[in-house]
Amino acid sequence: MQRAAKCALRLDISRAFCPSNVRNCRAVNRVNGSVSCRRYSVLPPPRDEEEKAMLDSMLRVDHAGEYGANRIYAGQMAVLGRTQTGPLIQHMWDQEKMHLERFNEILGEHRVRPTLLLPLWNIAGFALGACTALLGKEGAMACTVAVEESISEHYNSQIRTLMEADPERYTELLQLIKEFRDDEIEHHDTGLEHDAESVSLICWFASYEMYVLVFCCCCV
Repeated sequence: MQRAAKCALRLDISRAFCPSNVRNCRAVNRVNGSVSCRRYSVLPPPRDEEEKAMLDSMLRVDHAGEYGANRIYAGQMAVLGRTQTGPLIQHMWDQEKMHLERFNEILGEHRVRPTLLLPLWNIAGFALGACTALLGKEGAMACTVAVEESISEHYNSQIRTLMEADPERYTELLQLIKEFRDDEIEHHDTGLEHDAESVSLICWFASYEMYVLVFCCCCV
């Protein structure tokens, strides 16, 4: 009885000092009744340099994509922030901020450098968002549809790659990418629901091609 109570007390203490929440904490070792915790990570320890290079590249591209999306929404808000469309754009931007924050954490945790072209993406993303927003709500939504379609396609490609490689090994990373992919699809559908298709196809094509071009350049 006494021993059980002591074990329960140790477990409570370990939970109290584990970072953030129970979901982000795992009991990994018990020696002499002690419980230790470690930070939850979406990446498994790389087996070799080839796997590390693959994961680093994947995270670098994901981070660049989310960074670009944030700058695009910032540009849209600079133009339409005080209109009736402002709250809608802000909602989508808030979700993108969460995505970027998570990738910032992962890059820092695993010492992965971001793309060298972030300064370019900083300017280009904002300009793309602001210029399409100058066409009105429809232009901003057309840009959103084009950009989110590109990002969701990219995430789907990563999901296929990881599923073919080893889905059990990359369970946490797959879960994260699928969650963010679903948010991007939601943004895409929101754009369609708010008259994105009412603007010229040229606007959609230009937004899509520019995003893909800069996005690919940011892989370095």
